Amino acid sequence: MRICMLSVHTCPLAALGGKKTGGMNVYVRDLAKEFASRGHLVEVFTRSQDACAPRMSHELGPNCRVVHIPAGPEAPIGTEAVYDYLDAFAAGVLRYGEEHDRQYDIIHSHYWLSGLVALRLRTAWGAPVVQMFHTLGLMKNEVFEYTGELASETRIEAEREVMRSADLITAASPLEKTQMVWRYGASPNNIVVTPLAVNHEQFRPIPQDEAKHYLDIPADKHIVLFVGRIEPLKGIDTLLHAMKRVFEQWPGCCDKLCLVVIGGDANMPREQMPDEMKYLQDITSDLALNDLVLFLGKRSQDVLPYYYSAADVVVMPSHYESFGLVALEAMSCGTPVIASRVGGLSFTVVEGVTGYQVPDGDDATMADRILHVLQDDELRRRLGSQAVQMAACYRWPDVAAQLEDLFAGLLSTEASATAVTEPAGIRIGLGSIIL
Repeated sequence: MRICMLSVHTCPLAALGGKKTGGMNVYVRDLAKEFASRGHLVEVFTRSQDACAPRMSHELGPNCRVVHIPAGPEAPIGTEAVYDYLDAFAAGVLRYGEEHDRQYDIIHSHYWLSGLVALRLRTAWGAPVVQMFHTLGLMKNEVFEYTGELASETRIEAEREVMRSADLITAASPLEKTQMVWRYGASPNNIVVTPLAVNHEQFRPIPQDEAKHYLDIPADKHIVLFVGRIEPLKGIDTLLHAMKRVFEQWPGCCDKLCLVVIGGDANMPREQMPDEMKYLQDITSDLALNDLVLFLGKRSQDVLPYYYSAADVVVMPSHYESFGLVALEAMSCGTPVIASRVGGLSFTVVEGVTGYQVPDGDDATMADRILHVLQDDELRRRLGSQAVQMAACYRWPDVAAQLEDLFAGLLSTEASATAVTEPAGIRIGLGSIIL
């Protein structure tokens, strides 16, 4: 198959941990690589944010290209601002297709902005659209009291339109499917649950002493780890308050315990810091945790397995997650996860088996669970071992195979529908492209 993947607002090659880079980037990147390894031609289109960057990258390997399309300023801009340049982006993709004589079988779009572009491209190409949202505006608005970030009505209406019009929608969890049906009025018959996966060759258990040695962490140091974007939705302030309780309830641990926060840019001058990073650093100071909390900023995917393996527990205090890929990466490295009981995390983290779920925003319960894991070596080992077994069920080859079947089904349906109306003797293009 020839697969057009759309990730308009963020590039799958971007460094993770920034404002707009996270699980979706990993999903698009790793799935594109898996499709390519299975013999498909994959081209990922994203908005150019750097005029000096190559227009086309082969970084993801043979049969897989990332194409940067100029649309608006070739610089980072706010996600909502990208909306104004969608027509220009769609025109750029169509122009690329004409110049390179491309005919795509499937348009696989990610996030609401990409969904709008996909509908424009379907009109021109006739290829079916498979949409994945990754996050939903209405669900983010439910936690507005925590985040202070309200999704616009433009976004919510766009999500409704894409749900009505896409040929197929994939949801990261059964809960996300339910949310689309009940909150947006989407047809349940048009939504298929396809979970995320993890690269098990990269995210693997590393002996803790080896991981600590690699990272230059003292062998007797206990590490509580957060990995993710630095934004209100991630609930890091809840984790800081929980850690204050941990230090108060375990006073002898202060010189042997550290909270490590990976994400954002912790080294820029304060006047240039995003508001959320300033807010978190202020809380850290107010709680007298400056010597016990380490903001490391972004870290590459290559080094993340060492941090996961060095940690005693990974904490995800998010107010909302459609899936929560960090939990799966940590589990694949053999590290227990304590997470808010929200969204996809309520499926990914199995209570008492791979870690613990806590009520959203409940720093007291979170602290109790952190202490429980830190102070019981046998429990920690058991949870970690079970986490590896559970994570092994989430494999990219399985996800790609499921999507291949869905794509082939759409193409078969399209070909059959076209065959009814085509005059005899005319060759049906889509039907001849199926694997």
